[in-house]
Amino acid sequence: MTETAFRTAPKLETTSRARPQRAQRLLSRPAQVVLNVLQRTWLILVVFGVWWFATANSTNVFIPSLESILVSLGRDLSNGVIASGAAYSLGNLAAGLLIAVTVGIIGGLILGETKRLREIVDPVIHFFRSVPQAALVPLIIGAFGIGQGPKIYTIAFACMWPVLLNTIDGVLGVEPTIRKFSKVYRIPRGLHFRRVVLPAALPQIVAGVRVALPIGITVMVVSELFAANKGLGFYILNSSATFMVPETWAGALLVGVIGYILSLLFVVLERRILSWYFKSGAK
Repeated sequence: MTETAFRTAPKLETTSRARPQRAQRLLSRPAQVVLNVLQRTWLILVVFGVWWFATANSTNVFIPSLESILVSLGRDLSNGVIASGAAYSLGNLAAGLLIAVTVGIIGGLILGETKRLREIVDPVIHFFRSVPQAALVPLIIGAFGIGQGPKIYTIAFACMWPVLLNTIDGVLGVEPTIRKFSKVYRIPRGLHFRRVVLPAALPQIVAGVRVALPIGITVMVVSELFAANKGLGFYILNSSATFMVPETWAGALLVGVIGYILSLLFVVLERRILSWYFKSGAK
């Protein structure tokens, strides 16, 4: 009797585990999409709900109601004030990230493969990455001017370090056996970089870009607080200077929403670029 119970227990456990999977299969495709969206956004909805009711009757000048913030945001989006500034800021961010990723990957591959050069440059790298990037914004703008170029250079400079360091770590993490295999078969240097080193280091490189993205958004806003006449940072600063508090909150809220959307888009891009990595079961 006892032996029979032990034999049937795994079957019952397997059946109970299979029920949620069967229920999930029975859901239609739109229902699954809605369920996934709710699972990812329920906390955001709760926070916004609490924020809405907590500030509904606010009399504090510096803490306006969420309703007034959203009204200001919708108005300035419809009349193009924020939209033009957001386009300008995102253009700077895209250009700065492109420069940072290009320089970081190329420099990381070279430094990761060249031990002597890496030992020489290592103190300089750690010195500059330790300096608060936002503190360098007024210095760079003061040295190179107040145009769009210095803002892009500032974003690129801030975003380059995580990409560079992660690329170096990825290159150093290539298996010695693979390096010996490449050397024994006399694979050309360029092919060795493209087919051996770069794919092996790619997960680390993508992780570096993921770290660089929020840094770039922060520096993007900070760079527009100094001697600028457009952009999201300028909108926030100008609204604050003229005591337009709901507009100030609206600009900050929009920056957060943009950062969240960019993070989600990057996750999708990461899944495509590293599809082989995730299919292999790597964590």
